[in-house]
Amino acid sequence: MQTQTPPRTPHWSVGDVTIHRVDEIPLPPETGPWLLPTATPDVTTQHAWLHPDFADDGGVLHLDSHTFALTVGTLRVLVDTGIGNGKTRANPAWHDLRTDYLRRLTCAGFPPDTVDLVVLTHLHTDHVGWNTREEDGTWVPTFPRARYVTSRAEREFWAGYDMDEPRRQMFRDSVHPIEEAGLLDLIDVPAEGAEVAPGVRLVPTPGHTPGHIAVRIGSNGESALITGDLLHHPVQLPHPHIGSCVDIDPEQAEATRSALLASLADTDTLLLGTHFPDPTAGRVVSDGDTYRLAPVPPTRA
Repeated sequence: MQTQTPPRTPHWSVGDVTIHRVDEIPLPPETGPWLLPTATPDVTTQHAWLHPDFADDGGVLHLDSHTFALTVGTLRVLVDTGIGNGKTRANPAWHDLRTDYLRRLTCAGFPPDTVDLVVLTHLHTDHVGWNTREEDGTWVPTFPRARYVTSRAEREFWAGYDMDEPRRQMFRDSVHPIEEAGLLDLIDVPAEGAEVAPGVRLVPTPGHTPGHIAVRIGSNGESALITGDLLHHPVQLPHPHIGSCVDIDPEQAEATRSALLASLADTDTLLLGTHFPDPTAGRVVSDGDTYRLAPVPPTRA
């Protein structure tokens, strides 16, 4: 019987921290026009550097769903948990998935029962799905030994929000079970950020949601930043005004995006996009009055 070869896991080193990209699914082509409606082909095809990795020749955006999995000393840390399997979702591309995500996570060195910390950049459906998995008809925490953390502002916002039924369903199957298990910690995230593991700092990046956070990693003089949905696609580097159709506060999201890009431009900080397709990471480089992404391909092992 032939043994199937485990998938090779892309990863980057930032000082002593290793950041793995654990893939869930590529998002379908119709995601781009829905999510970033002003990123039209006329805009996208202006930038040769976006092709072929981040968009096709016709300007159709490439987007992914994946988790970043970090080894920080002896700690195993996940940033966002994707869409999840077997869940009732209004978006057909997310409904009742059956992926091998947990096998990929395990092959990367992160079996579910060894994960110590799960960071949720915000509480949107495609960032919390693998918080739980179904066992005997019940949604239970996928990572039973882990602490799950998000910003207090994020959870409190949704507690007072008039949710539609699809969002209430997401909270029932992917957020409430970890709360009921006593695993969710709410973190106050001041302007200077909040450290949740050695060299792993949550930083406030509001706009997409009021309590949205990005994740900054620092080790041995090197640094990286995981975007969450502060940025959905590299086309937003030359066009920070391009926002998402689901931004809660579009003006604040644009201001946050512009300020962050200015702070990263022409530095050595590695930018890792939560929805950026392969090669996923790069450095922000000045390009006239705006920016482009200089990709840093991962190591594959």
